[in-house]
Amino acid sequence: MNKIFVEKWKSQVKKGTLTFIVLNVLRNNEFYGYEFIEEVKKLTKIEIAEGTFYPLMNRLNKEDLVTSKWVEQDSGIPRKYFSLTETGKITLGSMQDYWEDLALSIKKISE
Repeated sequence: MNKIFVEKWKSQVKKGTLTFIVLNVLRNNEFYGYEFIEEVKKLTKIEIAEGTFYPLMNRLNKEDLVTSKWVEQDSGIPRKYFSLTETGKITLGSMQDYWEDLALSIKKISE
């Protein structure tokens, strides 16, 4: 086995699916940055660095897929919460359809 090749491939798969993962995690909840990163790690075992997360969220905000709001805390600094927009929900539905078709295709050729 070519371990280096597999690790590079895993990295590319992660990069290619990160937006899909983000939209799915935000589908029913809103999260602030650290909380979101921990939720993704819990659900997928994928670790997202803050240096990856915040630029991605800014891009998704510009695409009108997510929105954010600052929430004051009783103690400490305000937190920026992210949630899905209506456009984000519709986009996620299209992405989900494509993902399911792709998964079926991959299953067929790998049997």
